[in-house]
Amino acid sequence: MEPFADRSQAGLLLAERLDAWKGHRDVIALGLPRGGVPVAAAIARRLVCALDVFPVRKLGVPGHEELAMGAIASRGVRVLNTDVIAAHGVAADAIEAVATRELRRIEQQEALYRGGAPVAELTDRVVIVVDDGVATGATMAAAVEAVRLHGAAHVIAAAPVGAREAHARLERVADAVVFVREPEPFHAVGAWYRDFSAVSDEEVRECLRAHGFEAERTPRYRPQPV
Repeated sequence: MEPFADRSQAGLLLAERLDAWKGHRDVIALGLPRGGVPVAAAIARRLVCALDVFPVRKLGVPGHEELAMGAIASRGVRVLNTDVIAAHGVAADAIEAVATRELRRIEQQEALYRGGAPVAELTDRVVIVVDDGVATGATMAAAVEAVRLHGAAHVIAAAPVGAREAHARLERVADAVVFVREPEPFHAVGAWYRDFSAVSDEEVRECLRAHGFEAERTPRYRPQPV
């Protein structure tokens, strides 16, 4: 199985799987920063749809930060894992402290990427949540649930490459799951790209600018023709 050349090529191949949505005015591609944004930009170009970035932060168990007790997304939407919280006896004020800290980081990212403009309106829209790869599906699942809480009518979890276990997990929360490749064994996401260079904050901003976003004027997007 050949690796993808880079995120842009992977995004184009992924977009081919989403062609049924091309030209639908209510579709928006949301890239998970940072790596998911170039993939989402390629999808938005092909589908001629809106593009946005959708920061999601893990809520780590205090003292065991690598263990997720949930996630928080734009506008403070939270998705909590009550089983993990109960198993570790995490108090409500501890959850609040972690959530407040991570929301501050999301707000910093949004200010950096969009100049403080809010995320595009998601109510009643078809939302394609995009990452450059999905290993466990935890972050993507949190993003999907957060997007649904924002009022999305139909949510698609999409990535160029993902683990089979992640596909099964996402099927429980998304209306559709679209992966180009599901290698077995999966290994790491980066193993399926020839160029998996880190995406910079400036590259994220450039993806948005190239798609017609003007943070200083309006939170709306003007999709550019293919």
